[in-house]
Amino acid sequence: MTDENVYIEQRKEKARALRAQGLQPYPHFIKPSHFAAELLKKESSPEIFSTAGRVMFIRSFGKAAFVKVKDYTGQIQIYFEKQSLSEELFQLFKMVDVGDFLWIEGFLFRTKTNELTLHAKQFKLVSKSVRPLPEKWHGLTDVEERYRRRYVDLIVNPDVRNAFIVRSQTLQILREFFVRRDFLEVETPMMHPIPGGALAKPFITHHNKLDMDLYLRIAPELYLKRLVVGGLERVFEVGRNFRNEGISTQHNPEFTMLEFYQAFATYEDLMQMTEQLFEELAQKILKTTDVVYQETKLNFKAPFEKLTMAEAVKKFAKVDPKTLTPFKLVELFEEKVESQLIQPTFITHFPTEVSPLSRRNDQDPTIADRFELFIFGREIANGFNELNDPEDQASRFQRQVEDLHKGNEEAMHFDADYIEALEYGMPPTAGEGIGIDRLVMLLTNSASIRDVILFPQLRTKE
Repeated sequence: MTDENVYIEQRKEKARALRAQGLQPYPHFIKPSHFAAELLKKESSPEIFSTAGRVMFIRSFGKAAFVKVKDYTGQIQIYFEKQSLSEELFQLFKMVDVGDFLWIEGFLFRTKTNELTLHAKQFKLVSKSVRPLPEKWHGLTDVEERYRRRYVDLIVNPDVRNAFIVRSQTLQILREFFVRRDFLEVETPMMHPIPGGALAKPFITHHNKLDMDLYLRIAPELYLKRLVVGGLERVFEVGRNFRNEGISTQHNPEFTMLEFYQAFATYEDLMQMTEQLFEELAQKILKTTDVVYQETKLNFKAPFEKLTMAEAVKKFAKVDPKTLTPFKLVELFEEKVESQLIQPTFITHFPTEVSPLSRRNDQDPTIADRFELFIFGREIANGFNELNDPEDQASRFQRQVEDLHKGNEEAMHFDADYIEALEYGMPPTAGEGIGIDRLVMLLTNSASIRDVILFPQLRTKE
């Protein structure tokens, strides 16, 4: 047996011994009077309090011990001593291991080092941990084990826990931001009869009762714009998208996006709103607009720099954009320019050929009224004036279908129902999508997208 298996068997034996004594190692109806953070706000007092949490550390002196107990609010020290406990309870304490959950009742006092501590007069074992926590979790060489056993990672690594607290705060601030501006949060289907809304390869599933293939959504865009047609003229959705693509430090096949649409707005309005959103997120979460990411200081203070794609190619790739075809322009931009866009930068005026859902520019129909926001060389947001001309949209869908038949698995299908919706009339509208995972990476200084997704997609352990 490995050392770990020996420890597991020893702990299981303790659980069996407890049951043999008539004690339940997993009781319920356990309610502490206070959690750790609440107790730490108090002072030494003969008043009796109770708390509960996971044992993270034990220092035993034979007839006494100091124990650190952690709950969702923080950590507090507990003092156990033989003379303050019944013989039965003291023997029970000897069966306590790091990882167990305890309920403790006692009074508060300060130790010689002035640490506020709960002196145990009563306690209960409320959940026996039969697997030992890793002693040197930070030293694990197999980083995938941290993602695979995220529940252990969260127990022993405060930085991981804090990253997901920031993620939750980000979503809350984001929702409040849009609700203040009269946007309505909605939910649209995640299984689509036709994949659309982005250029990506979809996952395919099958509905047995209907006997039809369905696609996990690659984007909610076409459904959200149907709602604008229906009169819900300011809508947003936070939800999962699925794209059958590679896995990397910046890509997970299942990821979270914010998409929002506003009637009678332009892509310039959305760029300004995005600046306001990012500045507010940084200020409320980090208390500063200087966001340090991978030892680089990023300035989230509005306004952000704005360049057309042609200007960016000329500035960073040192190539005259007039010598390039639209596709070569985009290809060169992706290869040579994106990685140099470190500070928040809006890139505008994308070629219409690579913007199948965007409205053409009135002065120059070869470019679209579109932008992408780049930070630290990564695309964070994509927005544009929406194409609301049903004939133009139908012809662009048709070109996408031709690409699909030529073998481009990321090309769009022809969505006849969406064309019909546009034929009822959609007001001038602008829309945008923001990658939540990449945004949280910046706010938490996380190098990999898997650091900000609780359960990222992994290969099977085998």
